[in-house]
Amino acid sequence: MPNANVKGPYPAEGMAAYAPTGPHKRMTFQRRALGPKDVAIKIHYGAICHSDIHTIHEDWGPVTFPQIVGHEITGTVVEVGSSASKFAVGARVGVGTMVNSCRVCAECQAGHENYCLAGNVQTYASKDRDGTITQGGYSTFIVVDEDFVIRVPDALDLAAAAPLMCAGITVYSPLRHWGVSAGKRVAIVGMGGLGHLAVKLASALGAEVTVFTTSPEKASDAKRFGARNVVVNRDGADFAQYRHAFDFALDTVPYKHDLNRFIPMLKRDATYCRVGVGNVADSNEIGQMGLVMYRNALAGSNTGGIRETQDLVDFCALHRIQPEITKIAMDGIDDAWTKVVAKQARYRFVIDVQGR
Repeated sequence: MPNANVKGPYPAEGMAAYAPTGPHKRMTFQRRALGPKDVAIKIHYGAICHSDIHTIHEDWGPVTFPQIVGHEITGTVVEVGSSASKFAVGARVGVGTMVNSCRVCAECQAGHENYCLAGNVQTYASKDRDGTITQGGYSTFIVVDEDFVIRVPDALDLAAAAPLMCAGITVYSPLRHWGVSAGKRVAIVGMGGLGHLAVKLASALGAEVTVFTTSPEKASDAKRFGARNVVVNRDGADFAQYRHAFDFALDTVPYKHDLNRFIPMLKRDATYCRVGVGNVADSNEIGQMGLVMYRNALAGSNTGGIRETQDLVDFCALHRIQPEITKIAMDGIDDAWTKVVAKQARYRFVIDVQGR
């Protein structure tokens, strides 16, 4: 039963960025006291997403410092609000990219809180309902409305489940939306934190997957994750055998690159979807002719709603799909960021928050 004697505000400790460059430093702060529908979560693991790095580097706009990032969070519930009913103390849970939304717009009502017309409250670097700036999961504790909390099945390792909260849902949502299923031929462009999960999920959905990567050393991993084919994407690489071959393409690359090389690989009416977003000043260019020749579409996709995220997590538990992770201590964040930027992550760094 929910505990009516709620506590808070809650002391927390995290690793904060104090400027766009420079090391993370420990910061103590307070999470809000529980509202009636809130749950208090002891964070066990917080995964590192490239979005964290882009945010702190102010690639997507100015940031209020100090800022704790991290939106791939798993942990256990330690307290519940007086009206909360979805989770009991001790429940294994996750928190992704959002912690609130307007709840009343057409998108929220349809279960697409990620597209909230009023703008959702992001897990970090966003104005919360009390006017404060949200602080993310590179920390020991978080308080979240129960409607934005994901249940993590026992079949999933709690550390490995953390990247599902952003990386996983970011690729799962477009795979589902564009009907990836048995008999479909799918191209996955880029095989980092997002891409390696896209390969696993598309394969589990029954698709024939071809991976395009600039890292030849990842070829054997791609096959192990379920890819049928692997193409090393270098200047001069011959894509001729894949002309008009794919029913769908998912691009996970967060850097500027030439999309004109890939569009001719789509079948008529097929879609090329981008989910990798880097510095907004480095926009990717594509010639209109490439799209009109076979009535192709260039699209984007932005994470997923709460129901869809829960569906992803349950799908991964059913199919025994987990991200490839490397656990690090809290003081290893800066080194991990350097490796992410250098494309050396294999494939997601996960902070062992309680292990410090």
